[in-house]
Amino acid sequence: MPSTDDRRAALEARIGHAFKDPKLLDRALTHSSSPHAAKGSYERLEFLGDRVLGLIIADMLMRHYPKEPEGHLSRRFNALVRKETLAEIATELGVGPEIRFGPSEVEDGAENQSILSDVCEALIAALFRDGGLDTARAFVESHWTDRLDAAVKPPRDAKTTLQEWTMARGLGLPVYEEVGRSGPDHAPVFRIRVSVAGHGDAEAEGRAKRLAEQTAAKTLLESLPK
Repeated sequence: MPSTDDRRAALEARIGHAFKDPKLLDRALTHSSSPHAAKGSYERLEFLGDRVLGLIIADMLMRHYPKEPEGHLSRRFNALVRKETLAEIATELGVGPEIRFGPSEVEDGAENQSILSDVCEALIAALFRDGGLDTARAFVESHWTDRLDAAVKPPRDAKTTLQEWTMARGLGLPVYEEVGRSGPDHAPVFRIRVSVAGHGDAEAEGRAKRLAEQTAAKTLLESLPK
């Protein structure tokens, strides 16, 4: 079995950067459940990495699509920085087995999309802190450029698709309403219903109204004729 040093070197080779401060990479790979988290987990780096990634992706989109309106750029942006995309890149890099977990997470954590997504953002922050913006940009461009170029058309979210479906049939706009709320005041869960005249309705829950609306719209779209 490869030594810890060999595994680190192999991971750095896949990432494309040898860390001057190895502790940054350690922290980016440390889940809060790990005993090592006493010296810091990836959560603070994730916070920074989210912002660094957003800046780089936004700049890439501005340069690649100089004539597209803001709305199209926003849809492309959301597709490129979503959890699923980040988790996919972390998986391609083989990051999962290198994450340090505590006993409560070790069994399934390495394949958890949310964790992989968070660690990917933490790695971007670690690269930024260790090598500056150019280092972080090189990493993002190497793993996101093909995905950006592959998006021939700006992806549409479920609410937009549902609205286009109803307007094309003269049904007016879909109607969204909050029909319930649960959970504590500081972390409410919203229940949203969306309805289309003559075509029924659908409900969904989310920790933000926008997310609940998107999920409800997606559910209703699945029941509508194409």
